[in-house]
Amino acid sequence: MKKIAYLGPKGTFTEVAAKAVFPKEEFLPFSTIPDCMDSVSEGTVDFAVVPIENAIEGSVNLTLDYLIHKQKLKINGEITVPIEQQLLVHKSQLENWTKIEKVYSHPQAIAQSHQFLRTYLPHAQFEYTNSTGSAAQYVANHPEERIAAVGNSLAAEQYGLTIAQSNIHDYENNHTRFVILKKENHFIPETSPLYSGDKTTLMVTLPADYPGALHHVLSAFAWRKLNLSKIESRPMKTGLGNYFFVIDVAMKMDEVLIPGVIAELEALKCQVTLLGSYPCFSLSKKNSEVEVQT
Repeated sequence: MKKIAYLGPKGTFTEVAAKAVFPKEEFLPFSTIPDCMDSVSEGTVDFAVVPIENAIEGSVNLTLDYLIHKQKLKINGEITVPIEQQLLVHKSQLENWTKIEKVYSHPQAIAQSHQFLRTYLPHAQFEYTNSTGSAAQYVANHPEERIAAVGNSLAAEQYGLTIAQSNIHDYENNHTRFVILKKENHFIPETSPLYSGDKTTLMVTLPADYPGALHHVLSAFAWRKLNLSKIESRPMKTGLGNYFFVIDVAMKMDEVLIPGVIAELEALKCQVTLLGSYPCFSLSKKNSEVEVQT
């Protein structure tokens, strides 16, 4: 039985993602994203599942930066999970939930529900936690306080909380991408019906003082008719103006096209690192509800 690290404690969206891909394995919650990734590098677990991008708030920079600068793990898979945020309270606070004084949750969950919180709890203070699950856990352990958590239905069930208001996220099409990390490449079965395609992720560092370098990088993909699902710049952390690019190609590594891109970019004096070529999975709202209940 494999050991799977995920951003805990129990009751997080990351737990839902991990159980969707690895339904029969052993799950170990960790309190932070770096802790999850360190556990893979140290050999404590076989895989780590961590969030990398939300449709509303964008990339989870901590995941991306730690992957590039600290623990150089391989992306072995990806799963997209629909996100439905709920306002969770202890049952003793349900009747007066509009008088909540503090709202606990992960910064992204707070941001995803900003309009609701601003409208209905305008005077509440925000307290940021490492995960939505840890926020729910805190609220459950302090029933006498006028506090609430933003989290999912799994957290409500896990910690005995009541859903004061459902679906409080600002946008309906709210999804989060989670990556599956391991020290080396490892084939993950393309499990149906969750399997939704393949992706290859490259990190490209441009040569210094090269006019039009980014244009040439993109041209290497364009003339080969390769579809880029995402391109993002991140600081090298070596000085202002120094960036690398993370590029997602909507296909698995082949023997001709992507190797041809890498060779062309290296000829332009770019540094190219393959972060992973992997299957992608997608969890529907219906399947997500099943995961929450199990």
